[in-house]
Amino acid sequence: MKPIIIAQITDLHIKPRGQLAYGKVDTAAALQRCVAELNRFSPQPDLIVISGDLADTPVPEEYDYLNGLLAPLKIPFVAVPGNHDDRAMMRAALPTQPYARQSGPLDLVRPVGELDVIGLDSSVAGKPNGRLEPETLQWLDAQLGSGSRPALIFLHHPPFATGIGHMDVQNLHNADALDAILKKHARVKLLGCGHVHRATATMFGGVVTTICPAPNHSVALDLAAQLPPSFKVEPPAFHLHVWHPGGSGQVVTHTVPIGDFDGPHPFFGTDGKLL
Repeated sequence: MKPIIIAQITDLHIKPRGQLAYGKVDTAAALQRCVAELNRFSPQPDLIVISGDLADTPVPEEYDYLNGLLAPLKIPFVAVPGNHDDRAMMRAALPTQPYARQSGPLDLVRPVGELDVIGLDSSVAGKPNGRLEPETLQWLDAQLGSGSRPALIFLHHPPFATGIGHMDVQNLHNADALDAILKKHARVKLLGCGHVHRATATMFGGVVTTICPAPNHSVALDLAAQLPPSFKVEPPAFHLHVWHPGGSGQVVTHTVPIGDFDGPHPFFGTDGKLL
């Protein structure tokens, strides 16, 4: 069986047409570059997961603009909300997603080959932090308990501290409840998050847990708390989570830079010798 490739992009922060995020970052142009990179990647991912903060303010105009920016994608996608999103607006903008219910949290599940891709809504209306509502936790526990296929879970807010203080106070506030569910179900192979705009990895609930970088700007890596909450325009990137079937299965996560770079160049000459 061939590997299954799940691309993750996050924190798009689309503003109304012509506006810059924080007066500095053209998030629409950044998303256009990201879409072009995904479309030209070979082999093509089987699915894209957008892990929150699709819009920025949010207003309906931003979701309309977002849909236009995503229209050139050649790959199917699913999305979960972040703290900058609005559930009602997002449901209206993306009505065909496989939502778990007709109202409330925008949780979803999408089978991809031998994998189950599960999206959790960790948004809290009007708040920057995350929290999984009781109905989401109950649904997740039941969903994981209903099968044995490997599962990848995506949500916006990380359930762990990164060391960036102003972001850590905004993380998933009831992470202990998620931890308990993950420890019950061995079929979860990856937990993928957003929110911090930086490539980060740890273990949580016995599961490899990652934060995806953003296509636009990065939260400054201020581990010494020397700065006010700040961002930097660092090289943009996204994650590729590659599921290798067979045996117990394995997920390998690659960080893919967005842009044109010198190469590829061969290591060996036509004579087979190392150059």
